[in-house]
Amino acid sequence: MRRASLALALMLAAAPQALAEAERMNNPIAVFAGLDKITGVTTTFEIPIGEERRFGTLIVKPNACFTRPLTAEPKTTSFVEVDQVEVEKTRRRIFAGWMFAESPGLNAVEHAIYDVWLTGCRDPNAPPPVVEVLPDLSTLQEQIGEGEEVAD
Repeated sequence: MRRASLALALMLAAAPQALAEAERMNNPIAVFAGLDKITGVTTTFEIPIGEERRFGTLIVKPNACFTRPLTAEPKTTSFVEVDQVEVEKTRRRIFAGWMFAESPGLNAVEHAIYDVWLTGCRDPNAPPPVVEVLPDLSTLQEQIGEGEEVAD
Protein backbone atom coordinates (compact mmCIF):
# COMPACT_ATOMS: atom_id res chain seq x y z
CA MET A 1 0.00 0.00 0.00
CA ARG A 2 2.82 2.36 0.89
CA ARG A 3 4.64 1.68 -2.41
CA ALA A 4 1.47 2.39 -4.37
CA SER A 5 1.08 5.74 -2.58
CA LEU A 6 4.70 6.61 -3.32
CA ALA A 7 4.30 5.68 -6.99
CA LEU A 8 1.12 7.75 -7.26
CA ALA A 9 2.83 10.72 -5.62
CA LEU A 10 5.74 10.49 -8.10
CA MET A 11 3.35 10.30 -11.06
CA LEU A 12 1.42 13.33 -9.86
CA ALA A 13 4.64 15.28 -9.34
CA ALA A 14 5.74 14.53 -12.91
CA ALA A 15 2.34 15.30 -14.46
CA PRO A 16 2.67 19.13 -14.50
CA GLN A 17 6.01 18.85 -16.32
CA ALA A 18 4.52 16.51 -18.94
CA LEU A 19 1.56 18.85 -19.40
CA ALA A 20 3.86 21.85 -19.71
CA GLU A 21 5.82 20.12 -22.46
CA ALA A 22 2.65 19.41 -24.42
CA GLU A 23 1.26 22.95 -24.06
CA ARG A 24 1.11 25.10 -27.13
CA MET A 25 3.08 28.31 -27.31
CA ASN A 26 1.47 31.45 -28.70
CA ASN A 27 3.70 33.28 -31.20
CA PRO A 28 3.39 36.91 -32.33
CA ILE A 29 4.23 36.27 -36.01
CA ALA A 30 2.83 33.83 -38.57
CA VAL A 31 4.97 32.84 -41.56
CA PHE A 32 3.31 32.04 -44.89
CA ALA A 33 4.26 31.05 -48.39
CA GLY A 34 2.29 32.22 -51.38
CA LEU A 35 2.36 31.01 -54.97
CA ASP A 36 1.42 33.23 -57.89
CA LYS A 37 0.28 30.63 -60.43
CA ILE A 38 0.59 33.07 -63.35
CA THR A 39 4.27 33.93 -62.80
CA GLY A 40 5.23 30.74 -60.95
CA VAL A 41 6.89 32.81 -58.21
CA THR A 42 6.67 31.62 -54.61
CA THR A 43 6.97 34.31 -51.94
CA THR A 44 7.55 33.92 -48.20
CA PHE A 45 5.99 36.60 -45.99
CA GLU A 46 5.48 37.22 -42.29
CA ILE A 47 2.41 38.78 -40.70
CA PRO A 48 2.09 39.87 -37.07
CA ILE A 49 -0.94 38.31 -35.37
CA GLY A 50 -4.05 40.45 -35.81
CA GLU A 51 -2.61 42.40 -38.74
CA GLU A 52 -3.33 42.06 -42.45
CA ARG A 53 -1.01 41.73 -45.44
CA ARG A 54 -1.89 41.78 -49.08
CA PHE A 55 -0.72 39.01 -51.38
CA GLY A 56 -1.89 39.75 -54.92
CA THR A 57 -5.63 40.31 -54.68
CA LEU A 58 -5.82 38.43 -51.38
CA ILE A 59 -5.72 39.89 -47.88
CA VAL A 60 -4.34 37.45 -45.30
CA LYS A 61 -4.94 37.93 -41.57
CA PRO A 62 -3.69 35.45 -38.93
CA ASN A 63 -5.57 35.60 -35.62
CA ALA A 64 -3.37 33.12 -33.75
CA CYS A 65 -0.22 31.10 -34.38
CA PHE A 66 0.66 28.20 -32.09
CA THR A 67 3.67 25.93 -31.87
CA ARG A 68 4.81 23.31 -29.37
CA PRO A 69 8.12 23.14 -27.51
CA LEU A 70 11.11 21.61 -29.31
CA THR A 71 10.85 18.59 -27.00
CA ALA A 72 7.33 17.79 -28.24
CA GLU A 73 6.10 16.49 -31.58
CA PRO A 74 5.93 19.40 -34.07
CA LYS A 75 2.48 20.90 -34.49
CA THR A 76 2.25 24.41 -35.89
CA THR A 77 -1.22 25.85 -36.40
CA SER A 78 -2.71 29.22 -37.23
CA PHE A 79 -6.28 30.46 -37.44
CA VAL A 80 -6.39 32.52 -40.62
CA GLU A 81 -8.91 34.65 -42.48
CA VAL A 82 -8.40 35.33 -46.18
CA ASP A 83 -10.44 37.85 -48.17
CA GLN A 84 -10.36 38.51 -51.88
CA VAL A 85 -10.45 42.12 -53.01
CA GLU A 86 -13.15 42.47 -55.65
CA VAL A 87 -13.20 44.89 -58.59
CA GLU A 88 -15.31 47.39 -56.62
CA LYS A 89 -12.69 47.40 -53.81
CA THR A 90 -15.04 45.32 -51.65
CA ARG A 91 -13.93 42.19 -49.83
CA ARG A 92 -15.27 38.68 -50.12
CA ARG A 93 -14.23 36.09 -47.51
CA ILE A 94 -12.83 33.03 -49.29
CA PHE A 95 -11.27 31.23 -46.31
CA ALA A 96 -11.58 31.20 -42.54
CA GLY A 97 -10.09 28.32 -40.61
CA TRP A 98 -7.06 26.55 -39.23
CA MET A 99 -3.93 26.00 -41.30
CA PHE A 100 -1.38 23.34 -40.36
CA ALA A 101 2.28 23.85 -41.28
CA GLU A 102 3.07 20.13 -41.09
CA SER A 103 0.21 19.38 -43.55
CA PRO A 104 0.19 22.37 -45.91
CA GLY A 105 -2.19 20.79 -48.41
CA LEU A 106 -4.81 20.05 -45.77
CA ASN A 107 -6.19 23.59 -45.34
CA ALA A 108 -4.26 25.81 -47.71
CA VAL A 109 -6.03 28.59 -49.60
CA GLU A 110 -6.50 27.45 -53.18
CA HIS A 111 -7.50 30.30 -55.43
CA ALA A 112 -7.64 30.53 -59.23
CA ILE A 113 -4.46 32.62 -59.28
CA TYR A 114 -2.92 32.33 -55.78
CA ASP A 115 -2.20 29.62 -53.24
CA VAL A 116 -1.35 30.54 -49.63
CA TRP A 117 -0.23 28.17 -46.88
CA LEU A 118 1.25 28.36 -43.39
CA THR A 119 4.93 27.45 -43.08
CA GLY A 120 5.56 28.35 -39.44
CA CYS A 121 5.27 30.67 -36.50
CA ARG A 122 7.96 32.90 -35.09
CA ASP A 123 8.70 34.69 -31.86
CA PRO A 124 11.59 37.16 -32.28
CA ASN A 125 11.91 37.41 -28.48
CA ALA A 126 12.30 33.66 -27.91
CA PRO A 127 15.75 32.37 -26.99
CA PRO A 128 17.60 30.82 -29.93
CA PRO A 129 17.51 27.03 -30.11
CA VAL A 130 20.45 25.12 -28.70
CA VAL A 131 22.91 24.18 -31.43
CA GLU A 132 24.72 20.92 -30.98
CA VAL A 133 28.43 21.19 -31.79
CA LEU A 134 30.21 18.15 -33.18
CA PRO A 135 33.65 17.36 -31.76
CA ASP A 136 36.72 18.24 -33.81
CA LEU A 137 37.91 14.86 -35.06
CA SER A 138 41.17 16.30 -36.40
CA THR A 139 42.52 16.54 -32.83
CA LEU A 140 41.19 13.14 -31.73
CA GLN A 141 44.55 11.43 -32.32
CA GLU A 142 46.28 13.94 -30.04
CA GLN A 143 43.63 13.44 -27.37
CA ILE A 144 43.98 9.65 -27.18
CA GLY A 145 47.75 9.56 -27.48
CA GLU A 146 50.26 9.10 -30.23
CA GLY A 147 50.70 5.33 -29.77
CA GLU A 148 47.18 4.33 -30.75
CA GLU A 149 45.52 4.47 -34.15
CA VAL A 150 42.03 5.90 -34.66
CA ALA A 151 39.65 3.61 -36.56
CA ASP A 152 37.54 5.29 -39.24
